[in-house]
Amino acid sequence: MGKRKVGALEKVEADLPNLQNKIRRDPESYREEFLLQYRHYESQRDIFMSSPASVTAAGPISLRELVDFLAHVIDCYPALASTFPEDLVQLLTLHHTGLEPELREKLVGSLVLLRKKEVIDSSVLLQALFPILTTTPSKSLRALLFQKILSDLRSSNTKTTNHRLNRTIQTVLFNILTSDRSSVKGIWAVKLTRELWKRQIWTDSKTVEIMKEASLADNAKVAIGGARFFLGGDKEREELDDESSDEGDGIDLGKLKHQTGVTKKTKKKAKALNKAVATVRKKERKKGQPHPLNFSALHLLHDPQGLAESLFSKHLNKTSSKLNLEQKLLVLQLVSRLIGLHKLTIINIYSYFLKYLTPRQPSVTSFLASLAQASHSLVPPDALEPLIQKIANEFVSEAAAAEVASAGLNAIREICTRQPLAMSDTLLQDLVMYRKSKDKGTMMAAKGLLSLYREVGADMLKKRDRGKEATIGLKSGERKEKRFGEVEGGEIEGLELLEEWKAEERRKRREARGEVEGGIGEDEEEEDEEDWGAWDVEEDDSESSGGWISVGSEDEIDISDDDDNPPSKRAKIGESPANVEEKARDMSNTRKTSNLATTRILTPADLAKLQELKLQASVDKLMGRSRKRQAKERDTDAPLTATDIESIAFLSAGKDKEARLAKAAAGREGREDFKSKKAKKQEEKKSSTTNKQKARKKNFLMTLGKAKGKQKRSLVETRKVLKGHLERQKRGGRRGNQG
Repeated sequence: MGKRKVGALEKVEADLPNLQNKIRRDPESYREEFLLQYRHYESQRDIFMSSPASVTAAGPISLRELVDFLAHVIDCYPALASTFPEDLVQLLTLHHTGLEPELREKLVGSLVLLRKKEVIDSSVLLQALFPILTTTPSKSLRALLFQKILSDLRSSNTKTTNHRLNRTIQTVLFNILTSDRSSVKGIWAVKLTRELWKRQIWTDSKTVEIMKEASLADNAKVAIGGARFFLGGDKEREELDDESSDEGDGIDLGKLKHQTGVTKKTKKKAKALNKAVATVRKKERKKGQPHPLNFSALHLLHDPQGLAESLFSKHLNKTSSKLNLEQKLLVLQLVSRLIGLHKLTIINIYSYFLKYLTPRQPSVTSFLASLAQASHSLVPPDALEPLIQKIANEFVSEAAAAEVASAGLNAIREICTRQPLAMSDTLLQDLVMYRKSKDKGTMMAAKGLLSLYREVGADMLKKRDRGKEATIGLKSGERKEKRFGEVEGGEIEGLELLEEWKAEERRKRREARGEVEGGIGEDEEEEDEEDWGAWDVEEDDSESSGGWISVGSEDEIDISDDDDNPPSKRAKIGESPANVEEKARDMSNTRKTSNLATTRILTPADLAKLQELKLQASVDKLMGRSRKRQAKERDTDAPLTATDIESIAFLSAGKDKEARLAKAAAGREGREDFKSKKAKKQEEKKSSTTNKQKARKKNFLMTLGKAKGKQKRSLVETRKVLKGHLERQKRGGRRGNQG
């Protein structure tokens, strides 16, 4: 391939892009030209290293253009320019504060380009850039370096996880945080780790240990950065995943809409359905996601007890702490979150809350939410009882404002949800009386507390406040007083729904065949054949044998000790104590733990049906079809915020009319104005208005003359006008526009 001669008048700097293109096509033919430019670069580099201030951009070819040229073609001559990356690292490390911004950015870009061309390794690039990131005073250079480091780590972990590189960088970040805990350099370790966690590049326990050391730093910014990671890092990761995830996750929306929309279709119901489906879909995605989203940062901690004690003693209980009230509140939220999630025991923290539980305290609802989060079933009731008593004395009284009383009652309810034994009988009966308050927020908060104790401690209520189900449960012995430290045994979630569905299907098949209850077990044999298909599974109790009696579910037989007096199927409440006892026996017989998982093998068809039933139950609950709200359904492991404490305070009468109207208008954003079907059709047609509509909008003064003329008409004239009107209607108006 022949070389074109360069014109004498062509500028030298214009030759570099042209020469770069030629070298990329045929490196060996332009070897001498490359060596000439490389020697030129070495001379410029030596001059700069000897006297950095004397080098300017003026001249035939500047150092910046030479660096850019060599970075693009250096991979063609690896033996000739093996020291080029080391020169760039040395220039950037020693003189990054005095370099021109353009040259400095070009050096960083050239190093990144060499990494993309695999001339240097990622570890070399990152170990060169990260020390500059933590020491340079230039804000623009810090932003550029942070972006390049993050981009390189993402590209290195795109196809497969680069464990060696990740361990190297994690060790560097860990050493930065532990070497000098008072240094502000650790903030860059926090930012980089948090961003990589959010993008699911780093999801292991080593990442959590880095942020744990950050939260224990002496520098306030670093410590608060670590606390914010534990409080909001998982939420950021889920939001980013929700934005990038695909909506089609296998849920049959058509079938769901058909099941829930059998009544009259309205916009309100359609909107509620879409919201319910979106919520259920999000929950199902969370449950079905793999390892990175199944374990949050709080669950990956090696020693949560040690971390909680260190945070409390260093940042909260220490008088020489440098954190302000807002920063202390963030650390307190983290400590309480750890205590509630891992069921830790730190008795000193409950006495720490006492001085903040007053309505005059700034951000008092956040302190109340933190106290509720720090409560769990293993906290001694003696430690929580003084706090509940103080909240009741300070917040819940006749002299307190309505918003204060409702917030106090909500806080007490949240604490007692997690530890019901912390409430005394006298205080509970006093607080329940606020359900008769004229303020709506206070009334609803008191009713929420009453509903809670009907489920978890009905024996502490008066008989008139227990309700029907709690009274029956106490008489039957189903609801007993829960002891301190008692833990309920777990089972498969939603298994009772599957058992009820199977019992209903068996009942329908028996009715279709005209059989009575307790017949031969043919329906269970058919059910097994339908579910398993070609699988043959013999059960231990030999239900498929012809001579055995099928036991469908517990509600089909009587498991009573008294054979002479079986319980009535339609016992009613309120007539006599005997009826109440009979009803109690019925409920104690029917409400037993589902033993479906222990008596038969769940088939793939059973598991699919169980998932469908759970989905339907979740939608029914969100659509408001459940008539009662169980206190146990609330997830006590979920984070609690000040908004939850203030949830129904807006219902109080303390706001003026303008504030209530503004809140109502804010909830109507995006909603169409109410119009009749005729008006909507008229808008869709986009045609002119009728004469009747024009006459309705006509100026009143223009209609006075015609109105006076109508008043002076005689009966004969009126008859004539009406007759003409009817004739015109028959022929299609004055123009005779008849179809």
